[in-house]
Amino acid sequence: MSKNKEKIIIKFRGVRGSHPVPGKKTLHFGGNTSCVEVRANGNLLIFDAGTGIIELGDEMFRNYLNSAKDDLSRIPMRFTIFFSHTHHDHTQGFSFFKPAYLPSSMSYLFGPKIFQEELEHGLGKAMVSPFFPVEMADLPSVRIIRSLKESEAVIYSEEEANPQIVSFYQNSHLINKAPLKVYVLKSFAHPNGGVYLYKVVYHNKSIVYATDTEGYVGTHRKLIKFAYKCDLLIHDSQYFHKDYISEVFPVQGFGHSTVQMAVEVAKEAQVKKLALFHYDPAYNDDTVALMEKEAKKLFPNSLAAYENLTIEI
Repeated sequence: MSKNKEKIIIKFRGVRGSHPVPGKKTLHFGGNTSCVEVRANGNLLIFDAGTGIIELGDEMFRNYLNSAKDDLSRIPMRFTIFFSHTHHDHTQGFSFFKPAYLPSSMSYLFGPKIFQEELEHGLGKAMVSPFFPVEMADLPSVRIIRSLKESEAVIYSEEEANPQIVSFYQNSHLINKAPLKVYVLKSFAHPNGGVYLYKVVYHNKSIVYATDTEGYVGTHRKLIKFAYKCDLLIHDSQYFHKDYISEVFPVQGFGHSTVQMAVEVAKEAQVKKLALFHYDPAYNDDTVALMEKEAKKLFPNSLAAYENLTIEI
């Protein structure tokens, strides 16, 4: 196995929360909403489909066109999108994701059931006439859409081209055998149904994607266990503490964390690196840079994620 194949490669495509913020004040960190690309063992995993997924899709489409001269000879695209939840800033880019419009594309869309509604129904609501010209059911790509349970894991094996969903408790032998797997943790610290947090494990390396979660008194103990000694923790860091407890407009209970909350989890979990993520759209580049500075004082191996930042572990 080559050294490059042994790596997990993470690329941030969108790092903002709530809504996109284009313009000169967000040129460094970027203004697109949540999307993180992860490549491991020849597989493409995408975490959330905010507007950041649009540029990723454009790149994938160009690579597809360049792979051969005609459609029948080109290399089909195969990918998995893991949705943390179905709020707009995590789904709004999917409607403009070019691979979804190609008949040769094979996609797996995984995420939580929201209350009693399956993931497919939740995603479909964003593409319904008269609010959007193309409905989810009319997309020409091949899609497998499945609501995940917290007791399940998604595994990628050498023998099977398709990802498999297996029971964490009943199929532990399959999980242990698979070189690449994704685990799920449900966080209830986000309004209207909570969110899914994900952990990618490839051989002895791991990353945790923990967006749209809010700190608890005593710190998020389940998340600490989930992220324990991981190589990279991507953690919601939407607010400065002063804005979180503002007397004019407090945002406690909105389901998002402060820099300090993210650092507390990173410290307790003894992670190797912390990436701040999902910034308040009101924060410009200078403000996010101050967040990064504050995080580094508390946890030196911290950084503020920005669009197109690539990390290899």
